[in-house]
Amino acid sequence: MEHPLAIEITDVTKDIPLGQSAVHALRGVSIAVARGEVVAIVGPSGSGKTTLLGLLGGLDTVSSGRIVINGIDITHLSENKLAGIRNRQIGFVFQSFNLIPTLTALENVALPVQFGRGRDPIRRATEALEAVGLSDRMGHKPTQLSGGEQQRVAIARALANDPAIILADEPTGNLDSANGERVIEQLLGLRSQLGKTIVIVTHDPAIAVRTDRIVHLRDGLVVETAGAEWNRRLEALTPVAAG
Repeated sequence: MEHPLAIEITDVTKDIPLGQSAVHALRGVSIAVARGEVVAIVGPSGSGKTTLLGLLGGLDTVSSGRIVINGIDITHLSENKLAGIRNRQIGFVFQSFNLIPTLTALENVALPVQFGRGRDPIRRATEALEAVGLSDRMGHKPTQLSGGEQQRVAIARALANDPAIILADEPTGNLDSANGERVIEQLLGLRSQLGKTIVIVTHDPAIAVRTDRIVHLRDGLVVETAGAEWNRRLEALTPVAAG
């Protein structure tokens, strides 16, 4: 039976050493995300948004608590096993695009497939770029693309291994409003077209209100969760997962 929740975060803390003391970046965060849900994580700078996203993606480890991705407890996995989860289960979209400047759009998108030893990396990269409307820009390098096109290449790269979950960290932060709107349309379309679960960290309220649910963080704590329909659905799902 398919696990009903895409993401389960239970009492997660993250302490970051700072000299002789530590910064308590997260202080007991619990969030559940249903399959196919689009969630925005918002809050002021320093609230723990990006820290949380890094933990979800297996880029960092918790100080305490538990994180489950598609029914797999990743809390204490080795780096090799985490790398496998990242490659198969999760696609990342970053604010700064993180494209390799010497590679074409096609080569950038094919790279995670090659690293994951997946089959047909060029075919899969081609299909991903076509899905984001860049079939005519595959041979271009990042410097030959606009900011919006570069971010759409990054979305295609996140899709290349067909992950169930997309994590996006301020995906429109370096874009003007027109390009930002197109990128958000692409991201939101991934749920309706491909059934992806999407978590977006954003400072932009105009983006947040277009998602199913908004999770507000402040000082490393969840202070509010808005989105009645999905909250009701999660109330029904979470006891099943816990059992």
